[in-house]
Amino acid sequence: MPKHRSGLNFRTVRERMDAGKSLRDKLPRSSQARWTAPKGRPDPIDLIRDADRGRVPELLPIRYERMRCSPFAFFRGTAALMAADLAKTAATQIHVQACGDCHLANFGGFASPERTLLFDINDFDETLRAPWEWDLKRLAVSLVLSGREIGASKSQCAKAVETVARSYRLRMRDYAEMRALETWYSHVEAKVLIEDAETPAARKYWKTQEREAELRTQQRVFKKMTTVVNGRRRIMDNRPLVFHPSKRGAYIDEVHKLFLRYRETLPVERRVVLDRYHFTDAAIKVVGVGAVGTRCGAVLLMAEKNDPLVLQYKQAQASALEPYCGPCRYENHAERVVIGQRMLQAASDVFLGWTRDDRGRDFYFRQLRDMKMALEIDSMPVQDWLELARVCGWTLARGHARTGDAAMISGYLGKKEIFDEAIRDFAFDYAEQVDKDFHIFLKRGPKGGK
Repeated sequence: MPKHRSGLNFRTVRERMDAGKSLRDKLPRSSQARWTAPKGRPDPIDLIRDADRGRVPELLPIRYERMRCSPFAFFRGTAALMAADLAKTAATQIHVQACGDCHLANFGGFASPERTLLFDINDFDETLRAPWEWDLKRLAVSLVLSGREIGASKSQCAKAVETVARSYRLRMRDYAEMRALETWYSHVEAKVLIEDAETPAARKYWKTQEREAELRTQQRVFKKMTTVVNGRRRIMDNRPLVFHPSKRGAYIDEVHKLFLRYRETLPVERRVVLDRYHFTDAAIKVVGVGAVGTRCGAVLLMAEKNDPLVLQYKQAQASALEPYCGPCRYENHAERVVIGQRMLQAASDVFLGWTRDDRGRDFYFRQLRDMKMALEIDSMPVQDWLELARVCGWTLARGHARTGDAAMISGYLGKKEIFDEAIRDFAFDYAEQVDKDFHIFLKRGPKGGK
């Protein structure tokens, strides 16, 4: 915990910026460009298998099949591999609450409690205190990989990485000069993607995304995911991605017990709302790439016939950053995820909470698809992808500024483009490493299924 600082014992913004600037003597900004695989680098297949320990074996073929789709898909499933590599690189040692798995597909839109569509980071399974550079470098590499996937040229990929780094740098300077509460209350509304679109086509694209997100309400999720069986509302099976296990009764009892424990972690006023609903059904639901194989599912709650609430529960394991940044300060990894999300996001789900089952496994709960803006990166026009890079850099800077020393980071980054160019070079070099690891995975990695 940080020590209390009296009003007579603090550093000004200018002093903290100067302290950040002085870090360049030990770690020049240009040195952030360096990446070469160190001697004795762990076998990527070994790290992937290590990350799969404790997961449901029957679901792992789905994970492997998804990772085999492309280098970017492989990258999404290997946060632990890049964490091991980043730990070998030089860093400023200015720590923030890091996302831990900061790639382009882990950003998107969602509803605030006031029903405003916000743009933010939306996955926190790996969140932990860590060097701020790690998130930015992972995001930059994801731009190169995703850009190649959508047909962007090398120069366009370079522009995207420089854009994300420049956006991060300029916004961090803004946050450094804000009052602390101004930074905390700041947010990025999804409509900025429409307002800042450079072409009519781009504006139309983001308006469509906004409109579709606004339609992804609890009522719509309810209609798509559920059906009536013997007069009772149930979650529909859609194997292998959504299903009830063979021992359905025992599974429902276990999830219900988990739900009741989770309820106790919510603030009292939110329990008042939750208690209007009764537990109706639960089913296993496979999600994402990195999370496949962990225990995840959907829970259906009903207040009245047409008044549903659909929650998602997800298993939380140790962060991929933990071997390199020290142990989690929380005994429960789901609490780590929830607290990290509340620190990084401008506004978090009102039903976000955590618990633990009788076997010592940690879980968190949240609403499922509440006005979620799902970014379909593989079909995104290049111009919109470039605009997305700018907003992601801004969003990441805001999260880091909320949880770290924005003035020190800004002092290190400076006003010139030296750092932006270094991140560009790192991103291309590390993307080549991902390609090599991906082909190793294709040749001798675990096999997938449907």
